[in-house]
Amino acid sequence: MIRFKSFSSGSAGNCYWLGVYDEAGSTLKASVLIDAGVSWRRVRREMAAEGLDICSVQAVLVTHDHFDHIRSLGSYCKFLHVPVFSTEMILGALSHHVLTYEWIPGCKRVLKAGDWNDIVPGVIKLRYFVVPHDATQTIGFAIDIEGYRYVHITDCGAVTPELLEECSQAQTLVLESNYDEWMLAHGHYPPELQDRIRGGNGHISNDQCADVLTKVAGPQLRSVFLCHLSENNNTPEKAYEASRAVLDSGVMLQTLPRLTPSPIFNLF
Repeated sequence: MIRFKSFSSGSAGNCYWLGVYDEAGSTLKASVLIDAGVSWRRVRREMAAEGLDICSVQAVLVTHDHFDHIRSLGSYCKFLHVPVFSTEMILGALSHHVLTYEWIPGCKRVLKAGDWNDIVPGVIKLRYFVVPHDATQTIGFAIDIEGYRYVHITDCGAVTPELLEECSQAQTLVLESNYDEWMLAHGHYPPELQDRIRGGNGHISNDQCADVLTKVAGPQLRSVFLCHLSENNNTPEKAYEASRAVLDSGVMLQTLPRLTPSPIFNLF
């Protein structure tokens, strides 16, 4: 059994949990966090409310070095002492970042490019792929959990062939659906910020997200979670409607809340 929970998904902070259980769903075999933009104390409290111990987390996976994804990473390194997996470029930046330089050296683990990397041996492995975004480097994760494929893409400015290839193999897909094009164009953001968002190294829109789903959705796809929705240029309803229109009714679709935790979802 595989379970998934978002603690926060948006510009105020990003942090997600994956748990792998035995077939009965009673024994936790592996547990990882993706990104660390939510405080250690809050995640510990919210995991405890679900009957989970934060000390069960065995690794932290980092997509990029923007503040809303690594704000509390130093605390996780300090208190959990678990491996932090990312690319050499991202980990190099974190080694000099004011929020992480003190605690990251003993935790960082460099992911091999173009190959599967063992995260929890025998249970979780991943390969990464680079996506366009205006950080030092930004990556998506294709995560294999005992044969089940989970793909995670939080910040992405444009759709690449590699992204489409990885998404086409996903059984669960977490994908950015950041903004509604009309709301961005008619909102209060200045032109230069609008250009940054939609200029190829910012974020993808609801329509771009739906176009990805049109191209990759097949009989293997079971669930889609829309993440990193803009507070000012989107609504959960608009994001949901755009993607729901292109998905088979049998695919579970959820928008992840920006500031509050989601329920725990059973993926498989």
